[in-house]
Amino acid sequence: MRTKAKPSLDPLRIGLAKDEALRSSVAKGEALKSGVAKGEPFAARKRRPKLRLAYVIASLDRILRRRMTEALAPLGITLSQFTALSVLDARGQASNAQLAERTFITPQSANEVMSAMTARNWISRGSDPTHGRIVVLQLTDEGRDVLRRCQDAVRGIEEQMLAGIARDDASSVQGHLETFVRNLRA
Repeated sequence: MRTKAKPSLDPLRIGLAKDEALRSSVAKGEALKSGVAKGEPFAARKRRPKLRLAYVIASLDRILRRRMTEALAPLGITLSQFTALSVLDARGQASNAQLAERTFITPQSANEVMSAMTARNWISRGSDPTHGRIVVLQLTDEGRDVLRRCQDAVRGIEEQMLAGIARDDASSVQGHLETFVRNLRA
């Protein structure tokens, strides 16, 4: 007994059917989302490869670093200093090692950054009450004022980045990015 053949889900046949539909649309002069112009040979259609998520995130990181560095320069502050002030504002206080980890710089570089910020009275240093050898860093009032000016300077960059994205979508993206960070820190 012969069974009825199921419709083929062969990707090649599906692709050929889509190609034929595309040729027909081009021949009719219909606008296509894929960017194939009227009369353009079908073989000329170029498929843009989908970028890896890690590449897109790294590209965004480079763009943000460059744009934020440019925005902060007139205020006389580096991106590392701004990041350190932001971390201290969020955490209340931190050791030099904790700050180095959260600001993506080496402990040696963090020590230089913290010394420069201490000299400008943006942060204060004190002893950790539970461990005498650990130095605890905190924002000063002057450091908070500098941080507010910096936040104003970079706010436009974030607004430009989020243009055209619904608040819920932006919140969802941020949640996913925070999950990526937690996953990779583990």
